Order: sequence, then C-alpha cells, then structure tokens
Amino acid sequence: MDLRRAWMLCVLCLALTVQAFTQGALPLKEVVLKRLGLSEVPKLDKKDLVDLVIPDHVKNKYMSMLKRQRVKRRALPSLAGILRGIPGHTGMTGEVLYSDTATRQKLMFDMEGRIPKNSEVTMAELKLFKKPLDRANLPAKQSHRPVSNARVSVYWVQQQHDGTNRTSLIDSRLVSIRESGWKSFDVTQAVHYWLRDKRQEPMFLEVWIEGERVGSYASEMAKAVRFTSQDPKDKALGKPELVLYTLNLDDYGSPGDCREEAAMGKSTCCRQKHYISFRELPWAQHWILEPAGFQAYRCSGSCLQPPRALRRPGSGPRSCAVAGSSALPIIYLAKRGNRTEIQAAEFPGMIVERCSCGSDG
Repeated sequence: MDLRRAWMLCVLCLALTVQAFTQGALPLKEVVLKRLGLSEVPKLDKKDLVDLVIPDHVKNKYMSMLKRQRVKRRALPSLAGILRGIPGHTGMTGEVLYSDTATRQKLMFDMEGRIPKNSEVTMAELKLFKKPLDRANLPAKQSHRPVSNARVSVYWVQQQHDGTNRTSLIDSRLVSIRESGWKSFDVTQAVHYWLRDKRQEPMFLEVWIEGERVGSYASEMAKAVRFTSQDPKDKALGKPELVLYTLNLDDYGSPGDCREEAAMGKSTCCRQKHYISFRELPWAQHWILEPAGFQAYRCSGSCLQPPRALRRPGSGPRSCAVAGSSALPIIYLAKRGNRTEIQAAEFPGMIVERCSCGSDG
C-alpha cells in the first residue's frame, strides 16, 4: 500500500469516527476512554477532590493547546476588516463584587442587550489596568532567584441551581510586576459559556493573582501586582472592561453553518450546533476538570443527488458527512495505582469544523 493511499484511509477513518460520535452512534464516554487509553472511568475518593489545585505546568500546557486551537480556527477567513465592536457598548465597565487586595477579585458584567440579534461573538477581551508598582508592597530582599512576573488567571464562574459556584479556567498569562498599563485577556470562551446557559443574569468572572512559580517568595512578590478597583476605595480611572467583537451574520454568515430552517429538516448539508456539557454527564463531571463543556457540532441536512447517468458504478447516495475536524484540549484526573494525577491532553477529531456532501464507495 503506498503512502498516499494509507493517508487517505486514515483521513476516512477519522471522519467516520467523528461522524459516528457527533451523530450519536458512538457514545462520548466510549470515545473519551478509548483515546485516553482507559478501560473504565477513574474511581475517585472524596480525598482526591478536596483542595484540588491544578499544577502550573498542567495549566500552562492546557492554555498552550487552547491558544493553538484558537489560532487555527481564526486562520481562515481573515477577520481583518470584519470585526466590529458593538455600537455604544465597546467598553462595558464591570462591577467589582469582592476583592481580596492580594490575590483575588470577582467581577460582574451586566450582559442584557449587549449582543445584537443574529450576530456571533467572535472575540471577547477582559481589560484590566495594572497600577504602577508600589515598592512598599515588595517583600524584603532575600537570597532567592529573581522574580519578574506574576501569573494572572481568569475564570468563568457558573452559579449553579443549588447555590454553589463552579469555576472554569478561561485564560492565564504572566504579567510583569514592574510594568503598569492595560492588560488584556481572551475571555471569548466565557461569553460562549454564558450564551449557552441562556440565562438573563449577569456574567461573573474571577481574577486570580499567583506566583509565577512555586514558593513563598514568588507568592509574596505576586502580591505587588494591583489592578485598579481591587481596593473598594480606589476611585482611579481604568475600571475593568469587557470588550465584545461580533460578526453580523446577515453580512458575514458562514454558508457552512446551519440556520434555523435546519432544525425543520429543510436545509441542505450544513454544520449544526451540538453542545456537550461535561458538568451534566454523571460519568464525567468529577474527573474531567476543564473545560466545562464544548461545542462539538454535527453534520445535518440533505444533499442534491446527481442524475442516474452521472453516478459512479457502486457508489451510494450522496449524504452529509464530516469533512474536517479539530482537537479538544482537556484537563482530567487520572489514577496511577494509589496516586491521583492531574494531566492535560488533546483529543483529535472531537470538534466538527466542516461538513460536505459525499457518497460511499
């Protein structure tokens, strides 16, 4: 078998696997376990879930995979000249609900009426203004390796029906301790989570400030990073802002994605939304830590059939199928003997990117 034929068979197998999973023929549980090399869902004890902290190296690996996927999905078509801020709402000011001036703050954004109808939120940025360094906040110099940065992470806060909160990591980056000015974080996924819930309540975010590495000295240095409004008495300019960028689907709607008529079975082949929430799956909600869920999509709709005289011998009818897919990064708990480990992995072929008409044979 030559290399070209082998490659084509691999692509075909992947497409069939994605199609079977997204159309319900292959259970998600079976797909996830198979790709992680597990025979069953990890059996966790309560102690495994108490004071759970995601190590920095796992968090960094996960964020790197997320950013790589975002770049891949934004590569074509170019968004230059297409993105536009929402008129009148380009800089939504957030309300600070809670602040620990050293390590954490909770933000609330009133989203009512912010997103126009028939539009898609393509990007969302959280902008925080870092105050100039106050050297009085620096710890006494000691014989340690120099620390130049602090890690700032943004989490989406989901308020659950039982009154508890669940957080999902959205973006994380190193911020210089000594430099001041606006710092931007990609919170597109948080807005998509909020839209999926379809609730009329505000969107909540949490900002965590941590040491760039393990150790008390790095943690103390990180406390010198202060954003405006971390102190409730702070009246300075530069409050937290949420900037939304949208696509007007009347002008820039993707012909590859389904519109409303697809649900009625009247559409030609297109990509239909199909959201999967790990939080709502009993077998996944405790050991798959990130993300909270994902838009898997599925292929739906009919295909135009050629006249009989133009059909290839032995070929079946043309049908709508997966023509391209991308990976899903996750953070999960794994049992290794008596040890519990937190790991990051990338699942190929979990998100349908493109649908097309084709025939078997």
